Amino acid sequence: MFELDPQLARDTLMLGDLPLSRLLLMNDARYPWFILVPRREEVTEVFQLDAADQARLWGEVAMLAEKIKDTFGAQKMNIASLGNMVPQMHVHVVARRRDDAAWPAPVWGRGAAVPYDAGQVASIRQKLKLVLTRDFTWSEA
Repeated sequence: MFELDPQLARDTLMLGDLPLSRLLLMNDARYPWFILVPRREEVTEVFQLDAADQARLWGEVAMLAEKIKDTFGAQKMNIASLGNMVPQMHVHVVARRRDDAAWPAPVWGRGAAVPYDAGQVASIRQKLKLVLTRDFTWSEA
């Protein structure tokens, strides 16, 4: 049974599920920073997914990145699969703007996170509801 890594659970807000992946929002209001986690047991590397899931994951990443870029007016999308702190397979999808707090450096490890308030999360949910496919299942929030 799929279980989200405890560190990801602490650092993020759950938005819902795509056909393969759980969509999380990093709880740092400085950046539109999303994380996709394939809902597969004990997967730490992309090559541990079968070919169909690898293709599905990349499709979800590309779709999400395009929607986030347009929705949040990003100049550049950062997409990365890092597992140094959290071994569970996950992909960061971050909308970057030249005026963000870390530009041009990576967002991770840059200062203290600024947690979202309920209104900000509701606004992000509303924006994404307008652009995500019908295959998305929203979590209760």
